[in-house]
Amino acid sequence: MSLSRRNVLALVGGGTVIAAGSATAGFLATRTPEKALAPWGLTGQYDDPRKNALSFALLAPNPHNIQPWLIELDGDDTVIVHRDENRGLPETDPFDRQITIGFGCFLEQMAIAASTVGLTVDAALFPDGDDGPVARCTFSSGGSPDALAAHIMERRSYKETFDERQLSDNDVAPLREYATMVVTADEVSNLKRIATDAWLVEMQTPAKLKESIDLLRIGKAEVNANPDGIDLSGAFFDALKFAGLASREAAMDPNDPNYQQAVQGMVDAVASASAFSVSVTAGNTRADQIQAGRDWLRLNLAATRAGIHIRPVSQALQEYSEVKEQYDAIHRLYAPDGGTVQMLGILGYGPQVPRTPRWPLEAKMMDA
Repeated sequence: MSLSRRNVLALVGGGTVIAAGSATAGFLATRTPEKALAPWGLTGQYDDPRKNALSFALLAPNPHNIQPWLIELDGDDTVIVHRDENRGLPETDPFDRQITIGFGCFLEQMAIAASTVGLTVDAALFPDGDDGPVARCTFSSGGSPDALAAHIMERRSYKETFDERQLSDNDVAPLREYATMVVTADEVSNLKRIATDAWLVEMQTPAKLKESIDLLRIGKAEVNANPDGIDLSGAFFDALKFAGLASREAAMDPNDPNYQQAVQGMVDAVASASAFSVSVTAGNTRADQIQAGRDWLRLNLAATRAGIHIRPVSQALQEYSEVKEQYDAIHRLYAPDGGTVQMLGILGYGPQVPRTPRWPLEAKMMDA
């Protein structure tokens, strides 16, 4: 039995994938992009302790999963972290603030991983100025194991709605070390409005939306070929693509169900949150942004340890004119005397979700 267009349409009817015959079921069962997920299974498998730490670092969260890092090994004890200038988000992140936060996540996860084998990492940030490497990192003995290391492999980029269980002040107490935690009903409601409004602005601003749509990877083949960007993998999306029901063009069309479901999906996710995290820095230098990323990574790992999911909703923090109203609103609330709100997250409970694709370490090594 072949997988016909008619069978696929039956599979996706009602928005639910249902196996229809053994051949169809067999096809759908093989839709996991194993190649793109392979880096998760290669962590800690290198002879060089720097590469071991890097194999964990490349799993760190970063904007739109563009993985903008390039790595150079120097001597026996140094890693130089460069930025791939071809990977950016010029429409929604025109000053590379979010990209820099992603590097903070990378550097912190590398340091945490190194600590488990008794190493410490001294990162000299932007040693040659803003146009040079992001960091020159020197590894040396003397590190103490970081307790958050145990949760690196469990951390996920959560993209679903949360379930009905509510987070209390006590639930988020362990996370206050890394961000301001918001659980009171009025504050949560206000942040939901700001976050939702900013999301709708982005979806209704074609150039900003297209930046994300261009990064869609639809189906197993695309995800394996380019294990970055926004992955839409698994049986459901492969079936939609096979049926001609999932495309970048459809995702750009406000009248198409794909577009409408994407809009509603985020609206529902924000509505389902029972808490927010707000990360503020006094300044907005590159060092401040790196520190915000380090804190965001630790917040993610601490949330994972507590059984809590966290998802960034950064549209209201972006520096382009169409979203200025929401940007100003959140800064009036959380940085009234100056400073920059660097990260905004929604939190809640929910099921475990799949790992996010990654490029292998070798693809990111400049001297490989």
